[in-house]
Amino acid sequence: MKIALIAHDRKKSELVNFMIAYESIFKEHELYSTGTTGKRIMEQTDLKIHRFQSGPLGGDQQVGALIAQNELDLLIFFRDPLMAQPHEPDIIALLRLCDVYGIPVATNVATAEILVRALGRGEFAWREVVHRYKQGFENGSSLSE
Repeated sequence: MKIALIAHDRKKSELVNFMIAYESIFKEHELYSTGTTGKRIMEQTDLKIHRFQSGPLGGDQQVGALIAQNELDLLIFFRDPLMAQPHEPDIIALLRLCDVYGIPVATNVATAEILVRALGRGEFAWREVVHRYKQGFENGSSLSE
């Protein structure tokens, strides 16, 4: 699975701790992150993460591009609901894309834990079906074949 990780400044430590706790599950997957968040996670774990730009500098939009291309399976985005964000329109657009493409999103540790435990049990098989059909469409097939 391809998983994106984002955290607002005051939530970065919480996400790092979460990644440490579930490192054994995350090491089996392809990870993406916005700049500083990914750097902090890699400094404290053995996880390999493809890092994009910082969120306000376009990183949120880079993650959104993965979603629009159906190349992302899960988004963990620890948002800070008590702090105004200057790039709020980018954040809303990113969450809207998740809704459009049916991408599971966790915006807090409680929801993230439920999704990651399900991931560890292999309960995201429906995403494999999505990828199989995507490959078929790219090769000129249709759903009825």
